[in-house]
Amino acid sequence: MISRMILPSCFLIILSLSGSTFAQEKNWTPLWPNGAPGAQGTAEKDIPALMAFPAPKDKATGCGVVVCPGGGYGGLAMDHEGHQIVAWMNERGINAWILRYRLGSQGYHHPIQKGDVARAIRTVRSMAAKTGTDPSRIGVMGFSAGGHLASTAATHFDDGDANSADPIDRVSSRPDFAILCYPVITMEKPFTHEGSRRNLLGPDNFNNDELVQLLSNQKRVTEKTPPTFLFHTLEDPVVPVENALDFYAALRRAGNKASELHVYQNGPHGVGLAQADPILKSWPDRLHDWMMVNKFTKPVTP
Repeated sequence: MISRMILPSCFLIILSLSGSTFAQEKNWTPLWPNGAPGAQGTAEKDIPALMAFPAPKDKATGCGVVVCPGGGYGGLAMDHEGHQIVAWMNERGINAWILRYRLGSQGYHHPIQKGDVARAIRTVRSMAAKTGTDPSRIGVMGFSAGGHLASTAATHFDDGDANSADPIDRVSSRPDFAILCYPVITMEKPFTHEGSRRNLLGPDNFNNDELVQLLSNQKRVTEKTPPTFLFHTLEDPVVPVENALDFYAALRRAGNKASELHVYQNGPHGVGLAQADPILKSWPDRLHDWMMVNKFTKPVTP
């Protein structure tokens, strides 16, 4: 997918997927076709990859989103924080990609995950013309620990390396917007999710204060942080709502007026689209409203 030689075959894979049909494992496309930096082997767990879900052509709005499922950096909730999400996006004309990033439970720790999500955004942007995606309307979305990874993408990005021999690495990794759903944000106690912190930092660095500060992403917000939509529940027993509150407060201090926060009174952790909850299931509508207000997407004619 990455080199000039294989971009056409990657594009054929993307075109072969319909917005209503979930791809199988064979349709994962490695982020680095010749092996990922820091890979410890060649098994699936060692290969970060994207799975593409283009919107139907008659609905496509040109918006694109990289989706990071949660799982405490120890697993990936591919159904309710992956496949269900991209189906919702496709119905609204949004091109979507699920990111399979490497995990702490499989021996991968910071900065591996940061590199995986940055490469995913660069890859999607580099293929924008071929996939009908506007390179200035590419976002990142994450749930729980995937929300931490998405917030890392939104606060630890770069403009690309203009001198790189790899054309993908010349592309910016900055998302144009971020969507953070009941996200882990901080690595600091008392509000961090300790399982995510342990898996991300590794047991040897669990108490490494330099890394804790670096990856407490509410401290990394600047005026360049992209507009962000945040959703959380007040009674979340796993990831305290202070994670979302602190990130939103940092956005406000940085003068980011296009961001939006929704905190629901009731609801557990890990709800996904929350379709079984008559109140909580409204949060995706609020997200879509926000995306349209900020012109990341547009209404789709039924």
